[in-house]
Amino acid sequence: MLLAQVIPYASALLVAIVLGILVRNLVPASRWPEAVDPGLAFAAKPLLRLGVVCLGAQLAVGDILGLGAGTIALVVVAVLGGFFAAVGLGRLMKLPTDLTILIASGFSICGAAAVAGADSAIPAKKEHTTAAVALVVVFGTLMIAVVPLSATGFGLSPEFVGLWTGASVHEVAQVVAIGGIVGGGALEIAVVVKLARVLMLAVVIAGLSLWQRRQPTVEGAPSGKRPPLVPLFVIGFIALVTLRSIGLIPDAALPWFSTAQSILLAAAMFALGAGVRVKQLAELGPKPAVHALLTTVVMSAIGIGGAAMIVS
Repeated sequence: MLLAQVIPYASALLVAIVLGILVRNLVPASRWPEAVDPGLAFAAKPLLRLGVVCLGAQLAVGDILGLGAGTIALVVVAVLGGFFAAVGLGRLMKLPTDLTILIASGFSICGAAAVAGADSAIPAKKEHTTAAVALVVVFGTLMIAVVPLSATGFGLSPEFVGLWTGASVHEVAQVVAIGGIVGGGALEIAVVVKLARVLMLAVVIAGLSLWQRRQPTVEGAPSGKRPPLVPLFVIGFIALVTLRSIGLIPDAALPWFSTAQSILLAAAMFALGAGVRVKQLAELGPKPAVHALLTTVVMSAIGIGGAAMIVS
């Protein structure tokens, strides 16, 4: 997290996952301390899910309803349209089903937290989860340059940029960075729209869990116990949204939840990175990156189109 502050707008999640990969691959397999594996497994699953739960404290239903019907419709179209477009692209490109769903979730909802949610709902290979997280933070970070440059070049209004950013950029931190650069009220609009997308996390994960319960197996993963219709961490996420919405979580507590979320997710990203060999990621080839690029373009197209309709 300190390194992410030194490098302007670098994602703490990206830094953590890269450090994890470096540590795992620079230490020879014969010297890897197996005693750390249980701790890494704990960070990669329970801590990751707890980080997603903390995200719920930032959401108040009243703020979302205050967006208006047009903006709420844009949020729904961005999440569901982006998700199914990404799934369709993945099938056309013949990507593994689990990798396609992980990328679709991360890019359409809320980045690494959504990848974690999808990973809990479907059986997924560890290297696929790591790849999806890396792609979502890399392409989202690129948007930190693309959106402000486009706003300046085309003379876009702060309201337009806020709607576009909130509806299409992947991570909350990336949305905050873009809104802060553009200024003029773009930040406030972008964050509220983005948090409305985050609220869709529970809906999509419940849908994925229901879909998975109807599948005998998932490509590349052994069959096993069916996941619950609504994972426990999603219930925790909804509980914090509810507490925040009825005023039982005061504004003064929000920085604590935000810090806890950042620390938990960064620890989880390091653990995910430490569980993967570079050779495994290299074997995936360029297709996942191409899929991520196309999905980013689709999300931006939805965001730009929706912003144009609302602002006009």
